Amino acid sequence: MNFSDLKLTRPILNALEDLEYIHPTPIQEKAFPLILSGKDMIGVAQTGTGKTFAYLLPILRNLKFSEQRQPRVLIIVPTRELVMQVVEEAKSLTKYMSVRVAGVYGGTNINTQKQVVYDGLDILVATPGRLVDLALTKVLRLKNIKQFVIDEMDEMLNLGFRPQILNILDLLPEKRQNILFSATTNDDIELIINDFFIEPTKIEIVKSGTPLELINQFAYDVPNYHTKVNLLNHILDTNKTITKGLVFVASKKLADRLHETLNAIYPDQIGVIHSNKAQNLRFKTLDLFEDGTYRVLIATEIIARGMDIRDVSHVVNFDLPNNAANYIHRIGRTGRAEAKGVAISFINEVEKMYQEEIENLMNKNIKMLDFPEEVEVSTIFTDEELPSFHQKNYLPQHKIQEGGGAFHDKKDKNTKVNLGGSYRRIIKAKYKKPKKRSGKKK
Repeated sequence: MNFSDLKLTRPILNALEDLEYIHPTPIQEKAFPLILSGKDMIGVAQTGTGKTFAYLLPILRNLKFSEQRQPRVLIIVPTRELVMQVVEEAKSLTKYMSVRVAGVYGGTNINTQKQVVYDGLDILVATPGRLVDLALTKVLRLKNIKQFVIDEMDEMLNLGFRPQILNILDLLPEKRQNILFSATTNDDIELIINDFFIEPTKIEIVKSGTPLELINQFAYDVPNYHTKVNLLNHILDTNKTITKGLVFVASKKLADRLHETLNAIYPDQIGVIHSNKAQNLRFKTLDLFEDGTYRVLIATEIIARGMDIRDVSHVVNFDLPNNAANYIHRIGRTGRAEAKGVAISFINEVEKMYQEEIENLMNKNIKMLDFPEEVEVSTIFTDEELPSFHQKNYLPQHKIQEGGGAFHDKKDKNTKVNLGGSYRRIIKAKYKKPKKRSGKKK
């Protein structure tokens, strides 16, 4: 099937031709008629399968010109990067249409975003927290929303956005179309669907949690951080097919530490991104990785979901995630658009249990490779890798005599009783009676 076979308008088809998109992906093909019909829909598909276009195309197909200020389409996503991505894709599809699209997210001046909303919108893309903030200012009103899209639902719940999502659902009009996309499903998602969706149709392109078959998965047993650095350096030095590699680490501190090490070896070829980086720097770093200036991008989980970074040749799990679904999303950064990809994982002793959970979810084993002999195995462990022990109290303990009570006689000074102080005793001995204070005569 081609996009021309769908009931798309000529302006949308012209935009698709400019983008050189010809064939819809399976999720786009199946979702289009359902969303076009106005029914509630649940889409379960992996990252990189074209979920954004899957809901944008039918929404734009039905969207009529209007001059009203308040938005009619609301799309919520988990991160500011994904807000920008959805806005860019919506603008690329509306190149030949009069559609007002904008995105709002935290970390920027809310007054600027209030003005954007006040000026008038057709489609609003937002992170949940900033959307609630704008709704509380009364500048944004959600009573005109006709179509409500939740993208990357599982990730939003993982990030703790459940209260905000419930608040948003309460603010929306009852008569609306609900569209939800997620890479995996769980009980929490099912509860929200049961409470707020009306007889939704579910589309599941692949089994929930199953990675794309185009991704070759390999792993090494690596004991510690310093050995992982040595192995990564060896792979980057010897494997020239890594033209655009994403390296996922467990923490922001570790990301900065690894970036400092690798950047000294490969100057101006290594980028780093995490939530502590300034917003403009994050966008610039992504652009430099996208255009090939950076050969490697070190990242935390922040861009594991939703970000459409094209032509990623390799994904390296420097640290294996403790959540099996997060592993699926990480490796989903490669092997996109029917291209083959490679995922390499470094697994230490603690991460063995995570590997087992991942393989159970995929119903597939990760191929273990022999550790390269030329790579040095370090015996030094970082502070984070060292086990924590409860220190034993080696101070001598006092012995307690059986039968209770003290096991020695009190000293003489401890047998004295309080007689009221030396001054009072002296006065009493001198005057044969205690001294009393007398009040003034009246």
